[in-house]
Amino acid sequence: MTWNDRFLELFDRCVKRYQSGDRDFTGYYTTADSALLKEIGYKPREFFDFVEDYCEEGTPSPSTAVLVAAARRDYFEVVMQGKPGEKELNRDNVPTFGDELAGMAYLPRILVKAKAKLRGELDPDLMYGCGGDRAFLQRNGDLHLADFLRRVWAAEGDDAKIVEWIKSR
Repeated sequence: MTWNDRFLELFDRCVKRYQSGDRDFTGYYTTADSALLKEIGYKPREFFDFVEDYCEEGTPSPSTAVLVAAARRDYFEVVMQGKPGEKELNRDNVPTFGDELAGMAYLPRILVKAKAKLRGELDPDLMYGCGGDRAFLQRNGDLHLADFLRRVWAAEGDDAKIVEWIKSR
């Protein structure tokens, strides 16, 4: 039950490595680190994206990274029963930045990415929690990345519930 502490220790080590000039994340992880990522249903690049954005932009914070990982981990264990996703959402099949749902541009994109994040099915070139995602959530009620993920999970595919929640904010 210490995965979160190990996650934060790894995050700190990776931040130091990144700040030292090492941008090749493929060398960041020990065997134990890789086992941790697998245990929580994370891909190495997926973890690195949070490190990189934190180092370059100061956000998302390490605590946000662990909360997002907790939502993914819980979904991985509860819904997916520890089995990896079967497909991958890539740049060719994600809605565009301008696509709208209920008059909200970007909402279809972040919804699809959040669902893929929960399933561990994001292509390494896509990130849930990127600057565009964070900007959308901030503009629409200052929503937290992890809260949005958990709401998407709770909505069980009913996007109208997400629209209603956002509009109620």
